[in-house]
Amino acid sequence: MSKQMWKPGNMLYPLPVVMVSCSSKKAGDNIITVAWAGTICTNPPMVSISVRKERYSYDIIKDSGEFVINLVTDKIVRAADWCGVKSGRDVDKFKKMNLTKKKAEYVSCPMIEESPVNIECKVKEIKELGSHDMFIAEVVNVWADEAYMNDKGKFELNSSGIVTYSHGEYFMLGKKLGSFGYSVKKK
Repeated sequence: MSKQMWKPGNMLYPLPVVMVSCSSKKAGDNIITVAWAGTICTNPPMVSISVRKERYSYDIIKDSGEFVINLVTDKIVRAADWCGVKSGRDVDKFKKMNLTKKKAEYVSCPMIEESPVNIECKVKEIKELGSHDMFIAEVVNVWADEAYMNDKGKFELNSSGIVTYSHGEYFMLGKKLGSFGYSVKKK
């Protein structure tokens, strides 16, 4: 096998594609699409999103101290892409993409009804890192679409058409290769 050495860069792919909804009295409701989002702690449940300071949503999230992470499926991936390239300074993204606002329980920004999972978050810390700042947030509530519950009450997220982002392209999750611990299970 032959490999090329490249300059340092972000090659940790695939990543979840998420639409982050946010709101302020001054700016109103907005959506920012990010691929730099992740789980960082189980107890308490915490996540992070990384946002450039120049982005319209940056100050909205910084000032309000809250946001909602909305997972993206194949049904709304076009809206997610569009919300990632257009600015909320210029257009109402909810209206333009026909996305439905749903009232959240613990944060004042709306959730996106069409998303199979909505994660309500409260910012605990902002880490200034360079091109992006990382918003570290506690998860205060999660909503899961009942359409993806099986007959035993298990949430079947992987059957929702969930989308990932890899090196500039979107992909829907595909073939199951195993489940946690399968490599050590006795047959």
